[in-house]
Amino acid sequence: MKNIEIDEELYQYIASNTQYIGESASSILRRLIQIPNDNNVEVKTVTEPQAVEKEEVKQAPVEQPLPTEVVDANGSVFNYINKEELAMQRGAVGRFLLILAALYRVHGQHFSTVCQIRGRDRLYFAGSEAALAESGSSTKPRQIPDSPFWVITNSNTTRKKMMLTEVSRALGYDEQDVENIRDLL
Repeated sequence: MKNIEIDEELYQYIASNTQYIGESASSILRRLIQIPNDNNVEVKTVTEPQAVEKEEVKQAPVEQPLPTEVVDANGSVFNYINKEELAMQRGAVGRFLLILAALYRVHGQHFSTVCQIRGRDRLYFAGSEAALAESGSSTKPRQIPDSPFWVITNSNTTRKKMMLTEVSRALGYDEQDVENIRDLL
């Protein structure tokens, strides 16, 4: 497996085209550029610099412009939730983080609104671990996967469900979807 560096805008574009939690970047790119994902795919290494001409690269068609924000065409987190992966999580914290990651993937540009959701004495979400740690003792901050946001995780499952309810409302889901998102936990 090879690693490549990509800019933030391209990363967000790839992430916005994820069909389920845990889908690899290679699978997403194969789907987007319509390369079959066979198990018998032969990986070739280009050893000669002339193998790919610059003119070929310039003529490559661009099928879609890069989006300005991470938003699913339907605006629904349910296209990004893999219930099997949720079921494989050992506890509520793992499920909680997977659901929040899917919400971020769909609503990346607007996700910062969740930082306004707070309890009586502490923050629930923040842009840094330190901000959550300062808001109370024993917060056990965890980073929401594939996002710059952090969330407290030491609350009980009922409180986590309430937090998911508030996040879903803040991101514009109707009450039925809010209930469905909450029930994923």
